[in-house]
Amino acid sequence: MKITKIFNLLFVLVVANLLGCQENEYKFGEIIPPTNINVSADIFGADDANPNGDGSGVVTFSATADNALSYTYYFEGVAKAAPSGITTFNFSDLGLQTYTINVVAVGTGGVSSSKIITVDVLSTYAAPAELITMLTNDSSQIWRVKSEDPAHFGVGPAEETYPIWYAAAPGEKSITGMYDDAYIFNVDGTIKYVTNSLNDDVVEDVTGTIFGQKGPMDQELGDIGVTANPGGEYENYPLDDFEGVWALTAPSGQETITLSNNGFLGFYTGGNHQYQIITRSATEMLLKTVGADGLAWFVVLTNESIVDNTLNSAYTNLVWEDDFNTDGAPDATKWTYDLGAGGWGNQELQTYTNSTDNAIVEGGSLKIKAKADGSAYSSARLKSQGLYEFTYGRVEVRAKLPASAGTWPAIWMLGANFSTVGWPASGEIDIMEQKGTDKNTVLSTLHYPGNFGGGGPSSSTQLATSTTQFHNYTLEWSATEIKFAIDDQVYHTLPNDSTLPFNEDFFLILNVAMGGTLGGPVDSAFTEDMMEIDYVKVFQ
Repeated sequence: MKITKIFNLLFVLVVANLLGCQENEYKFGEIIPPTNINVSADIFGADDANPNGDGSGVVTFSATADNALSYTYYFEGVAKAAPSGITTFNFSDLGLQTYTINVVAVGTGGVSSSKIITVDVLSTYAAPAELITMLTNDSSQIWRVKSEDPAHFGVGPAEETYPIWYAAAPGEKSITGMYDDAYIFNVDGTIKYVTNSLNDDVVEDVTGTIFGQKGPMDQELGDIGVTANPGGEYENYPLDDFEGVWALTAPSGQETITLSNNGFLGFYTGGNHQYQIITRSATEMLLKTVGADGLAWFVVLTNESIVDNTLNSAYTNLVWEDDFNTDGAPDATKWTYDLGAGGWGNQELQTYTNSTDNAIVEGGSLKIKAKADGSAYSSARLKSQGLYEFTYGRVEVRAKLPASAGTWPAIWMLGANFSTVGWPASGEIDIMEQKGTDKNTVLSTLHYPGNFGGGGPSSSTQLATSTTQFHNYTLEWSATEIKFAIDDQVYHTLPNDSTLPFNEDFFLILNVAMGGTLGGPVDSAFTEDMMEIDYVKVFQ
């Protein structure tokens, strides 16, 4: 299959209106046309043995000129804007072909100079039929950001193949304008960007909004006066639906989608508008693009219908709570303590106390404080054992976690028969834990006979704001199913049955450990940090 490359026309016009009242005076700076235009062509895979490239058809052009403000490349009568002078073309006419490119350098006042360059490029790549089918369903296919999955959007170093620096939690970017976009890939090589789709319905030709970085959006889409967020990103940037073309190449064997002009998928980053297909299946693909900032930006797209992971709880009757509204020591009718040191079976470093130095209610929240004491550490572990125990229901804990390396916060439950049957026979439900070495991720786990000592069904999800913002950590527990959710978005579900120890009374535990198997090395400069809990509620 041959996909014709057509680059949408993008004109940047500088219009000087010289008409007006006679008393107005207009002054302009010196108008200087660009000179000394130089254009180089870097053919991918070219070497002494293969002077026309490796057959992928990929060529990166770089233009420079004195007094130039921006550049536009013209190929077959169609323009491709390149503000920095650098752009990439994907030529797919099979065989060795000669292409002519006209490069226009634009200076002050809109004056320009141009230079023509020819390049001989070999293209031998023909996209696999099954890849074309995946993208287009052999006709037309709608793709969307898979917002319900962990790590559906993120960033990392340019050479990485996964967002190791930041990965969004399910639904985390719901207010940005990202999730209501749709990308319609057509088998003829065209693509439509719909900026206002609603669930499974694509609402075309209605002004929607998109999400992206301020710098490249100002340069390529226009600075329209939208205010950027503190991270230098435009949330809900207004943009009409638009169309373009897509092409497939495989430089060094890496399947790559190239989008014309301002084409983007998920998050606008500028750059070369190329997306490497890191992994793919019939319904999903992980894509990577290197943005104008030189970083790798990742997005997961799917052609499946939207999955609603919102927790719709069967338990709505509030039966027990602590809102921590009375300053002082925690309510003794609701909480008691585990006390002492000894590692607690996990090589932990802290000694648990019942002192208000380590657990205190202040300003409407419970503060569990881990503190350094010379070469030792103190903290607190509160529990409802003997005071409140229950079977089944919804547990909701709103908390903000400690940020220091080596801290191990946990919101969890043990079977009330723990003192007689021991662990793991009693069962353990870890509603939320966080490693001391990764403060952007939280975990949920079940422990029971045959699944303990570092084992047990577990799931993690990215939560970059866990230490800076309060989040709701929720357990939905029934005789048939156990669900874990953050901010009402379910990310971990497990079946329950009569063979498991999760069908009897459990009690609640809140603690911050130091070091140990999950806490890891403690920051040598550590002095104090805390888990802050707004409330604990149980519904049945």
